[in-house]
Amino acid sequence: MSTPTIVGTLDDETTATPRTRRRSRDAHGAEAGAHHRGPVWTLLGYAGMVVVVLLVAVPLFWILITSFKERGDIYVRPAQWWPEPATGENYRELTTRIPFFDYVRNSVIITSATSVAKIVLGVLSAYALSLLRFPGRGVLFLVVIAALMVPNQITVISNYALVAQLGWRNTFQGIIIPLAGVAFGTFLMRNQFLGLPGEIIEAARLDGAGPMKLLWRVVLPMSWPTLVAFSLITVVNEWNEYLWPFLMSDDETTAPLPVGLTFLQNNDGVTNWGPVMAGTVLAMLPILVLFLFLQRQMIKGLTAGAVKS
Repeated sequence: MSTPTIVGTLDDETTATPRTRRRSRDAHGAEAGAHHRGPVWTLLGYAGMVVVVLLVAVPLFWILITSFKERGDIYVRPAQWWPEPATGENYRELTTRIPFFDYVRNSVIITSATSVAKIVLGVLSAYALSLLRFPGRGVLFLVVIAALMVPNQITVISNYALVAQLGWRNTFQGIIIPLAGVAFGTFLMRNQFLGLPGEIIEAARLDGAGPMKLLWRVVLPMSWPTLVAFSLITVVNEWNEYLWPFLMSDDETTAPLPVGLTFLQNNDGVTNWGPVMAGTVLAMLPILVLFLFLQRQMIKGLTAGAVKS
């Protein structure tokens, strides 16, 4: 009777090369170090988050409570962190001293028109620079990047002279058209389009999808979170735009809300901050509500591409 042959396998540690064993020890050491540092870094992360929240929330809370204070209570020392008594007089004065609702109307018109122009032009230009092939595409993208690096304040004088020559001062087109730049949107959406699966794009082209059908039926549905983030950032920036509308508008016929709030300042330079804070609260509400509805899509869009599968 023959002796059965026992076939065994050596463990990985025995068969591994010295380099493999060293990498395994390094990986285990790094994992142990990360586990050891975990609680410390977690506490530091929470502490930093609390500091950031306080830096953002305290000024907003101060604006809110000041809008309900009487004028004499705004300047008392030490500062009162709660209005005693609370009053709505600042909101009434806000709507009586200035044509508040006219400024709100102008803000809605300017923000809507400028945002639509920026979003449409940004998406179309990004689509052309990412998924279409034509000569000079790289040079055009470098021009877009160069425009992104130039602060808007540098072009104010030249834009003002051009708009004044066209006779567009104190008009909506004089405010909207110079603000319809698309550098940021083109850069953001181009990166999103370049990160889409090439197999899906090619399959759609093989199925006979033309450029516009490919954009509306394939590219944009896959880019919805980034598009929402881009749209929300654009709307917020245009709603808060101050410098250019201030230079272009003369009265309540075209001035937006941020400019209208400056007219609460008295001729002698003394400002009653109660109505100003009330106007600031009302100006923040639409953007706050919009963000609460779209925050999930915005965060998803801003973090798109951060995790690679």
